[in-house]
Amino acid sequence: MNWAFLQGLVSGVSKYSTGFGRIWLSVVFVFRLLVYVVAAEKVWGDDQKEFICNTRQPGCTNVCYDSVFPVSHIRLWALQLILVTCPSMLVLMHVVYREERERKQRLKDGERYKRIYASTGKKEGGLWWTYIISLIIKAGIDGVFLYVFHMLYENYDMPRLVKCSLAPCPNTVDCFIARPTEKKIFTLFMVGSTAVCIILNLCELFYLIIHKCRKLAANRRNTNNRNMLLFYSHDVASCDNTDPLSKEKEAARNMQLLPEISVVDHSK
Repeated sequence: MNWAFLQGLVSGVSKYSTGFGRIWLSVVFVFRLLVYVVAAEKVWGDDQKEFICNTRQPGCTNVCYDSVFPVSHIRLWALQLILVTCPSMLVLMHVVYREERERKQRLKDGERYKRIYASTGKKEGGLWWTYIISLIIKAGIDGVFLYVFHMLYENYDMPRLVKCSLAPCPNTVDCFIARPTEKKIFTLFMVGSTAVCIILNLCELFYLIIHKCRKLAANRRNTNNRNMLLFYSHDVASCDNTDPLSKEKEAARNMQLLPEISVVDHSK
C-alpha cells in the first residue's frame, strides 16, 4: 500500500488544525504509520509459517492458528489507520467547498464582490461543527479498535505456549508463537500510541468547546455593554432636550421682574 499518498493528503489538514491537532498528526505518522511500515509488517510477515504445533495432523496447525489469531494484526492496524485518518478529510473537503463558493461568488459579482467568509479556513459556523464531529469520530474509532484488540487478545498479551484441542487435532496439542515477546512489545506500543491519540483528540475537543463558550460570553457581554451605552446616551439626550425649556422659562420669569426692579430704583 502506498502510504505516502495518504500522508500527503492528511498533512494538508495541519494548517487548519490547532496545536493539539498538529501533535495528533505527528503521533499518527511518526509513532503509528512509520512504525507500522518499517517494523510491524516484518515482525508479523512470516507469522503463520513459524506457528508450530507438536502434531502432524493435517489441518490442525491451520485451525489452531486461526483460533489464536482470528484477525491479522497487520490488516487490523492498516484498517485502523485508514479509518482514523478519514474524518480529517471532512475538514479538508469543507474548506475546499468554501473556497469554491468564494470563487463562484467572485466570478458572479466582479468588482462588487464581497467575501462570504472572513477566512475559508477559520473554524466558524459549519466548519467548526465539521471539525468537532471529526474529532469525535476519530476518538470513537480508536476507542473501538482498542476494545476489539482487548477482546481478541486478552490484556493485549502474546503467550509463548497455546493449548489447542479443536478438530481435526487428535487431542490437546501445544502450539508455539514465533517471537512472542517482540510481538507483545509492538502491540503495547501501538496500543499506547492509540491511547495518546485519543487523549489528544479529547483535549482538542474540550479546547475548542471552551474557546467557543468564552467567545460567545464575550460577544454577549459586549452586546450588553452596547445596549447599556445606548440606554444612557438616550437618557442624556432626553435631559439635554428638557434643559433648554427650563432655561427659557427661567429667562422669561426674570424678564417679567425687571420692570418692577427698575421702578423702585427710579423712585429712590
